[in-house]
Amino acid sequence: MKSEKLNTEFNLAVAHVNSYTKPLPADLLLKLYAYYKIALENYNHPGSTTPLINAFKANALIQAKDISCEKAMKEYVKLVNKEIQ
Repeated sequence: MKSEKLNTEFNLAVAHVNSYTKPLPADLLLKLYAYYKIALENYNHPGSTTPLINAFKANALIQAKDISCEKAMKEYVKLVNKEIQ
């Protein structure tokens, strides 16, 4: 079960990434994408119109598929704190 503190930390991290204006490395963005999708339990196919981008996103999701929603939230926050803030 997700704690309120974790939800708050996750939402703040997401807001920080969304407002970040400097370019980020593609591998970091793909990890964040996978953790975000898993954290929200959104397993829909990537929606890019570019097949190559969809392939990279799908691969990122496959690599992170065995983690829980709560673990994905924690990893997202940890990655943002380490790499972006």
